[in-house]
Amino acid sequence: MFTVIAFDIVDDRTRYRVVQVLRRYAVRVQKSVFEAGKLNPADFHRMRLDVERLINVGEDTVRYYLLCGNCVPRIEVSGLGRLTKAEEYKVV
Repeated sequence: MFTVIAFDIVDDRTRYRVVQVLRRYAVRVQKSVFEAGKLNPADFHRMRLDVERLINVGEDTVRYYLLCGNCVPRIEVSGLGRLTKAEEYKVV
């Protein structure tokens, strides 16, 4: 599944830690946006748990947009950047 992860995290230290977690699963495409070209459900669940252990649910927001295979070709990018391909993520 193609997943877009966007976040708004108040604390700098927490934001840094969340970014480190997300880098294990996805590619950073903007300051607060990651794309995971292909995550299986187990990896998605693990990533989400790892992030939820770090954030303050009363202050921070992390959004996960799970896109189906039919939706991915409809993603458009203006300006710099390109769509993340499935093989560009790694799970450590």
